[in-house]
Amino acid sequence: MQLYNKLSAEERAQLIEQAGEDRLTLSFYQYAQIGNPQLFRDYLFLHWDRLDVLGRIYVAHEGINAQLSVPAKRFEQFKAQLKTITFLKEVRLNIAIEQNNKSFLKLTIKVRKKIVADGLEDSSFDVTKKGKHVSAQEFNQLLEDENTICLDMRNHYESEIGHFKNAVTPDVDTFRESLPLIEEDFAAHKEDKNLLMYCTGGIRCEKASAYFKHKGFKNVYQLEGGIIEYARQVKSLGVENKFVGKNFVFDERRGERISEEVIAQCHQCGAPCDTHINCANEACHLLFIQCSACQEKMSQCCSTACQEIIELPLEQQKALRKGVHNSNKIFKKGRAEFLKFKQ
Repeated sequence: MQLYNKLSAEERAQLIEQAGEDRLTLSFYQYAQIGNPQLFRDYLFLHWDRLDVLGRIYVAHEGINAQLSVPAKRFEQFKAQLKTITFLKEVRLNIAIEQNNKSFLKLTIKVRKKIVADGLEDSSFDVTKKGKHVSAQEFNQLLEDENTICLDMRNHYESEIGHFKNAVTPDVDTFRESLPLIEEDFAAHKEDKNLLMYCTGGIRCEKASAYFKHKGFKNVYQLEGGIIEYARQVKSLGVENKFVGKNFVFDERRGERISEEVIAQCHQCGAPCDTHINCANEACHLLFIQCSACQEKMSQCCSTACQEIIELPLEQQKALRKGVHNSNKIFKKGRAEFLKFKQ
């Protein structure tokens, strides 16, 4: 019985090319009480592997958070399988605006303590008493209200390439950092202001809205389905688009273009650019913004030091990175000191 991915990303990419079939990139989340996350994780892997589902999925006692890719021809089978799971029968599926058959190259399902690292003690407040969900049109109306504070609940490297007009974009590396910061900054407006929140697909706002209501904020709203659903409604319903730039996404695409404006710059030369890449040096893998000219000049590396490393024989590269832990460096997402034009 296979319970783990056995193919490398390269092998999977080749299979996808050979198949020549379209795939759909989508995401969903659901808070629920899961008694045995490991058992549920194994159950999902067995069923989704058969359907050739790929993606990155987190399962915890509090629910599931999934970003995945499904063969288009098996999408209905996938939805039917979800409906066999009680708490996923009516779950919202956020379909990507821009499709890429190689958005995910492995099926990775992990058991975590939480489906989003929020740093909160959930027993201290009722997570079901969340803010009011609003549609794209309702969001736009609230955005124009002078009594509204619009909050981007994402991290700096996400809002750097795209955000709503006039939104507050906290300069934070993690979601957990933004919660106390926002509470402190807007403590004086718990009664008289609308707190209007948004994130990529809605999951961070789901928890944050309940947290802020617990902290005494009276008028709390959240964009239903996040930026992904907003973009869909803009396209399908003709809603005015008030989002500028790209929506950062957590797969190989790195972003979906929501408007034509480019609001970011290459971290190396300062040219207008909103394309995120990971440093080609596997021992670094830093996420940063790099234009096509710098990609060619720097061999898709973040520094000359990394560029020199990738020119070494592969075995020598492996020897250099053996035992080296650089997660903190990667985590800073474009904050490296040598990136001259970082945010």
